[in-house]
Amino acid sequence: MAQSEVPASGRELKFRTLMAELRRGILDGTWPPGSKLPTERALATETGLSVTTVRRAYEDLVALGLVERRQGAGTFAAHRPADDGPAGADRRVVGVLVPDTAFYYPRVLQGIERELAAAGARLVLACSHYDPEEEDAAVRRLLSSGVHGLLLVPTLHTATDPGRRADELLALPVPAVLVERRLAAHGPGDPTEHVCTDHEGGAYDAVRHLRDLGHERLGLLVRADAPTTAPIESGFARAVADLGLREPLRVRDGRRGWNPERADRAVADLRAAGVTAVLCFGDREAALVLAAARRAGLRVPEDLALISYDNEFADVAEIPLTAVSPPKFQVGRLAAQILLRRLTDGDASPLHQVQLRPRLVVRASCGAAPARTARGTARGTARKSPSSAS
Repeated sequence: MAQSEVPASGRELKFRTLMAELRRGILDGTWPPGSKLPTERALATETGLSVTTVRRAYEDLVALGLVERRQGAGTFAAHRPADDGPAGADRRVVGVLVPDTAFYYPRVLQGIERELAAAGARLVLACSHYDPEEEDAAVRRLLSSGVHGLLLVPTLHTATDPGRRADELLALPVPAVLVERRLAAHGPGDPTEHVCTDHEGGAYDAVRHLRDLGHERLGLLVRADAPTTAPIESGFARAVADLGLREPLRVRDGRRGWNPERADRAVADLRAAGVTAVLCFGDREAALVLAAARRAGLRVPEDLALISYDNEFADVAEIPLTAVSPPKFQVGRLAAQILLRRLTDGDASPLHQVQLRPRLVVRASCGAAPARTARGTARGTARKSPSSAS
């Protein structure tokens, strides 16, 4: 992908990857508490990144309480309360499994880390890279390390039998709370304890916002191979039906299928269908469409309004993208709270099944001024029932 097609996304990816590697090294003991990390210049030379990118990563780690700066001495892995004192053997240890540490989940992990640190609990991190076999191996490693409970982002969307996979996770010897995963197709038959983003609600709010701006013919562009796609499509379709909009144009392709040429074809299809506004999942696809619209001579937002779904780097696009922003930090923090409550209260704690609605962050790409726009809220709706499985 040419840098001009997706402004700053490459830099953002490198920053997030560096952040994930540094965090993992601190949490797994590569840099024990009190040890000195490389200087900014040395790390920049080693990684090929700019000193500014390295400094930004260190500043974020300081904000998380994972490292500390010492004037004239350097950057050191922080001594955290969970690492000190004779009571360490009795403190809670929580295993966390995510599929990716570069995109989406860094903010979820920040929420988890914040809550566990406040409770004096320790985190052990594993990554599955969306590979079911690697996921199973990671769960076994976490259990063998002596964790008291698990926060899991399993690959339910690719499982042949998601219900059976969920039953396997519920049968683990320690309590497990699912993060950004649930058995949506099971309805009230879903037995899992989970905290998720209400992606249906986020897509619904985006469509309603575009309708309020006067758009009647919409397009939906999505990655076909992501777990978030199905609820986004469902919320989009429900909003179109509820609001009486014209039949929309839907464009689906795998993540690897989205490139400048694919975006050019998508924009041509949108123009032919008379579409005036598009919801794109995710930021990369929206940035590609933005560049393709420019090549086609279209003005954004005058000729084509855009809303991105994700808000990872929507603000650094050539025209800052209005975006549906999942409450990632709050999802992680609440999931950690629920697991800690489960570890304390056992079956006396109700089964938590929580969805948090995203908010709509209004920027230039949709044609509405932020002050005039009602934003979606990060309110949560929870279904609670007595727990017998944990």
